Amino acid sequence: MQETAYFIDVILPIPLERLFTYRVTKAEFEFLKKGIRVAVPFGKRKIYTALVYNFHHNSPEKYEAKDIHQILDDKPIVAETQLQLWSWMSSYYMCTLGEVIRAALPSAFLLESESIIKLNSEQEIEDSTLKDDEFLVVEALQYQSSLKVDDICNILDLKNVLPVLKRLIDKYVIAIEETLYQKYKPKLIRYVKIHENYDCEEQLNGLLEKLKRAPKQSQIILSYFTLASQSKKPIKVSELLKLSQASSAQIKALIDKSILEEYYLQTDRVLFENSDKQSSKQLNISQENALSEITKSYKIQNVTLLKGVTSSGKTEIYVKLIEAVLKEEKQVLYLVPEIALTSQLVTRLQNYFGNQISVYHSRYSLHERVEVWNNVLNNSSKAKLILGARSSVLLPFNNLGLIIVDEEHELSYKQFDPAPRYHARDTSIVLANIFKAKTLLG
Repeated sequence: MQETAYFIDVILPIPLERLFTYRVTKAEFEFLKKGIRVAVPFGKRKIYTALVYNFHHNSPEKYEAKDIHQILDDKPIVAETQLQLWSWMSSYYMCTLGEVIRAALPSAFLLESESIIKLNSEQEIEDSTLKDDEFLVVEALQYQSSLKVDDICNILDLKNVLPVLKRLIDKYVIAIEETLYQKYKPKLIRYVKIHENYDCEEQLNGLLEKLKRAPKQSQIILSYFTLASQSKKPIKVSELLKLSQASSAQIKALIDKSILEEYYLQTDRVLFENSDKQSSKQLNISQENALSEITKSYKIQNVTLLKGVTSSGKTEIYVKLIEAVLKEEKQVLYLVPEIALTSQLVTRLQNYFGNQISVYHSRYSLHERVEVWNNVLNNSSKAKLILGARSSVLLPFNNLGLIIVDEEHELSYKQFDPAPRYHARDTSIVLANIFKAKTLLG
């Protein structure tokens, strides 16, 4: 009886019009889900990040399926509804799924292998056979066991060192390995807490007596309890240093003495501190009429156009619609045509919705975009309302209730180069349809 083989089809972030099949073990087959990333070998040396798309038991006919390199996630980083949207985009805008993925995913998710240059330990090197530039590379590798291609560019002061590396490979002098590198690192904040041995008044008095000869350390402890009495929040090292006017070395001394304990908590890079929410404004008669007409329209169709010139009070109507959707515990996407407009709107919307708002656009750092992505994927309370430019339509929504496309006629909603050459307004309507959500074109 033939043993069952296990295969997955993956999407690679390259412009090829097909899925690629890889072999997995039974355990991997049972663990993997659609939308999980896997690192896979592709070509002679390259390793790419791919997204799992299908599961089956059929070996490919035209090539032998390779094993995957490793599984990169514990759970999907892409929602099934996203894959549905991306599949439509690929078909409608005549591009590959790989091109859609490269446009949609923050580049930190698309780990690619980096070439690491090492000396070939099995080959004896004859210096006389090496050219000057080759000798410099070998000499550098004798001091440092491995180098990146960029390092060799700097050593040789050349933009393109591939011809030099090729000659060294042909002479069996060097070997090239591929290693995956991670671009995203969570932001960690350093905190301290008092050791449980000193967490009551009697023991604290004994501790302060013990620290009589270390006044700065004693001041740190007093400052710690001052901060603890003001708030129940964890105590940041930075806040403790500021209040006590001590140094990091003195904090470390208390940690070494097991008086303080340090720990780290992950935090978002983009935080909107104001959590006080205001009530939305009372609408005037024309705004009330417009809101009433939109509500009636939504009973018979899912897409409605609100016509109004700039500064005509459309935002107040948007706020009322957003409030209603957020009460249903659903997500809202608010698209604006220009990144510059987001900064003006954030403060305004934050007054109404507090910390439920997240912003997503290309001027945010790589790490910030990853954090917003994860918050949207996990339906976090910090990402109930997403304000963003064109690319926000590609985020991993899982409970979308409303999309607002402000200034829907603007040309900047259209992506021209590179592919996918999508229009965010039209794509929004399709995305909303997937969720049976409403779309408002402003």
